[in-house]
Amino acid sequence: MSEFNLHAKLAEDCFFIGALPLSDLLLLNDTRYPWCVLVPRVMGLTELMQLDAVQAQSLFAEIRLVSNILAKQPGVTKLNVGALGNLVPQLHIHVLGRSPSDAAWPGPVWGYGEAQPYSSQKSHQAIHQWRGLLGDDLVG
Repeated sequence: MSEFNLHAKLAEDCFFIGALPLSDLLLLNDTRYPWCVLVPRVMGLTELMQLDAVQAQSLFAEIRLVSNILAKQPGVTKLNVGALGNLVPQLHIHVLGRSPSDAAWPGPVWGYGEAQPYSSQKSHQAIHQWRGLLGDDLVG
């Protein structure tokens, strides 16, 4: 069996938060939105329908977990969840918090404006906060 490798574009655009039972959880390097990405650690996946039933159930539970945390973030009034994969074919699911005060509201965030990267200190703080909120849900 081949070893799982994160797509280079995801590795470039995101910070690793931690491993959940099925997926790696990433923080997108854009401070404009509270934005996470789930990447199932299964080689060769490009579409949700390629997950088996157990994997699909696990992924949905992870989406719910991340969504529940994001929904409690200050200012978040709406969640967007999407698996686009137009630029990065590796299956990955975006889970992000939205609000009427964000720059792209009410339109989609994809392709809107320029990302505002985290400073080194802020990225470390955000990752630490996520790891604390996830607690025992993280594996390894």
